[in-house]
Amino acid sequence: MFGMSFSEILVIAVIAVLVLGPDKLPSAMVQIAKFLKMFKKGINDAKSTFDQEMKIAELKEDAQKYKESITQSAQSVRKKLTFEELDEIKK
Repeated sequence: MFGMSFSEILVIAVIAVLVLGPDKLPSAMVQIAKFLKMFKKGINDAKSTFDQEMKIAELKEDAQKYKESITQSAQSVRKKLTFEELDEIKK
């Protein structure tokens, strides 16, 4: 749990009982649990937002590639039309 061994957790629990006392310890534990829950939710929200932004970035990149492809195709068509028109004018 959090990269801590059982003995470390036990030492923290004993210190908490000594500092807070047995009457305040349950409410302190509830507050700590609420804080950890909110913290975890915030981390998950940040991760979700990051993932969404990465998807948007990928979609923008794909759209840019399609745009470049269409632009190149349009330029190629224009060049072909221009050469065909020049051939007709020469005749």
